[in-house]
Amino acid sequence: MGRVRLEAITWDRLGDLLAERLLDLKPADGSPWPRVAFDGAPAARPEDLAERVAASLRTRGRPSLVVGAQGFLRPASVRLEYGRQDVEAYYNGWFDTGALWREVFGPLEPGADGRVLPDLWDPATDRATRSDYVRLPPGGLLLLHGPLLLRHWFPFDLTVHVLLSPGALHRRTPEADHWTLPAYERYEAETDPAGTADVLVRADDPRHPAWSG
Repeated sequence: MGRVRLEAITWDRLGDLLAERLLDLKPADGSPWPRVAFDGAPAARPEDLAERVAASLRTRGRPSLVVGAQGFLRPASVRLEYGRQDVEAYYNGWFDTGALWREVFGPLEPGADGRVLPDLWDPATDRATRSDYVRLPPGGLLLLHGPLLLRHWFPFDLTVHVLLSPGALHRRTPEADHWTLPAYERYEAETDPAGTADVLVRADDPRHPAWSG
């Protein structure tokens, strides 16, 4: 990551500014549904920012659908085939990217019907969620949040990365999940999310974020 100038901001103001930016977002492939990534490790809580932006869009009369990648985990029998703390499996095999392509991105391609499955698998029960499809109207935005999103070539029209320094990531990740930290080191080395995202948000201090947009 090179030197990026970051400005202090509040979460409320950040949500409003991102929502304003998304109002004019036009997909390059001609889709009527802009697709936005909120990328970050679980400790960075990218879902909070996605929900905040959705609320701000709602006050501006724009529909959106918040989808979490955690709802597309593979079954435990596949996810944990090599043990509960296998970093390689976590990095490459925990998330059902095929299902995300099929159930989330496919319905939002040009000429598709906009019927998105908001989640597929409940990791707590290790069963299918049986959720109903949600029809996103033309002009509605997909706000997908989760970790390691920028390494899969998903067709995002704008990407937001919520960054934690290595020290903050270590402190804010529960000790039981410290085994996942090498996966984020690898992600940074191979993908450089902080350098490639359209919007960077640093959240080392959760009360005082900073951003570069």
